[in-house]
Amino acid sequence: MKPEPLLAELNRLRKDIGEDPTDIEWLALQHAFIFISYKHKEFEQYVAEASERGEFKAYEESDQI
Repeated sequence: MKPEPLLAELNRLRKDIGEDPTDIEWLALQHAFIFISYKHKEFEQYVAEASERGEFKAYEESDQI
């Protein structure tokens, strides 16, 4: 698994709910997306390690990819 599909999905969720600085869901998605984007190298390493542990196996074996 590459980190880009995860970031794209997080971004899609963030945009789908619409910007509302009074909504905790939007705030959580907004700041998670910004932080993860800012720490892209670290996130890439985390995803690689999670992949090695098989954490994305079910998704990869499904028809989702």
